[in-house]
Amino acid sequence: MSDNWKKRTQLVHGGIRRSQYGEVSEAIFLTQGFVYETAEAAEARFIETGDDEFIYARYGNPTVRMFENRMAQVMGYEDAFACGSGMAAVNGALMALLKGGDKVVAARALFGSCLFILENVLARFGVEITLVDGTDNAAWEAAITDETTLVFLEGISNPTLEVVDLKFVCDLAHAHGALVVVDDAMATPVFAYSKACGADLCVVSTTKHVDGQGRMLGGIICGSKDLVRGPIETYVKHTGGAMNPFAAWTHLKSLDTLDLRVRAQAAAAMQIAEWLEQHPKVTYVRYPQLPSHPQHAVAMRQAPSGGTVVAFDVKGGKDACFTFMNALELFTISNNFADAKSIVTHPATTTHQRLPQEQKDTLQIGPGLVRLSAGLEDVGDLIADLDQALDRI
Repeated sequence: MSDNWKKRTQLVHGGIRRSQYGEVSEAIFLTQGFVYETAEAAEARFIETGDDEFIYARYGNPTVRMFENRMAQVMGYEDAFACGSGMAAVNGALMALLKGGDKVVAARALFGSCLFILENVLARFGVEITLVDGTDNAAWEAAITDETTLVFLEGISNPTLEVVDLKFVCDLAHAHGALVVVDDAMATPVFAYSKACGADLCVVSTTKHVDGQGRMLGGIICGSKDLVRGPIETYVKHTGGAMNPFAAWTHLKSLDTLDLRVRAQAAAAMQIAEWLEQHPKVTYVRYPQLPSHPQHAVAMRQAPSGGTVVAFDVKGGKDACFTFMNALELFTISNNFADAKSIVTHPATTTHQRLPQEQKDTLQIGPGLVRLSAGLEDVGDLIADLDQALDRI
């Protein structure tokens, strides 16, 4: 029956497992280990662990398994492994699948920590990294060869909201025998299209829209059972990156309202983007569903929404940006996004501060760039706040 459920129903009911007490709300199992009735039973479980059997919380936990099963359904994949943070999920997926001598082709527009894993961690262990302009299909064609092991990209890039033609990249990579791993944080679990486009794995920072309320770190890797319960589970469970059960429980409760929250935030983001585009103190606005977005046609083909984040450039550079941000009353200055509270970030001096200037210039992370995350406040109040703050410049 669950195979036919719509996403909003899956978000509430997917992956439910109840204890003998028949609880309505998902149970939280706060335990490191599990008891076996006999020594023989312990031996048998270590030989082959059943789907509803557990050994140690670093390997699996009933609450965490509920969250994994639900997220796998929502994202359209066979299985999932939950991690302690979004970056633990990115690191786990890449480290589990790569070894010295392998070749990775990745989009240049990536979150700073993702770039660090590629260029400072994997490269140190002999993995060859090639970065390309993710919006240029010809660049992907030139870089991906029969020697490519894995392709990595963000479907929608952070913070400049570049949109990759994901089906083209997946088809191209698979034609050369390469796996595709997509960071789906910006696309949101509600509007994600990685599976539909053919990505082998998608990684989600559940810190963002899933928790969505500024409480818990989390991440998840979704994919085929062979990959998730094979090399990925083996790597993550031995290196300690698994999600704790309290985080999994809060995430499960957040999934009940995820569809409602994200759709409201995305609608607000679109209204804000349209308003900002008309403002004389804004140079440009980037939001995938705006006709002015450079990859608008691709974005519209892939998803019905551009997500909850808007990027825009304020005239006057860093000083003007800081004046604007400091004058905001409703928006919070923070480096997170996808929270119930609306947030603004200055990427050049925070999340992407350590990128070399040349790389910032290439990615268009300039001194006037602001990343805005639309929350759940009244959109009229948010626009009024932006208006009065821009007037201070």
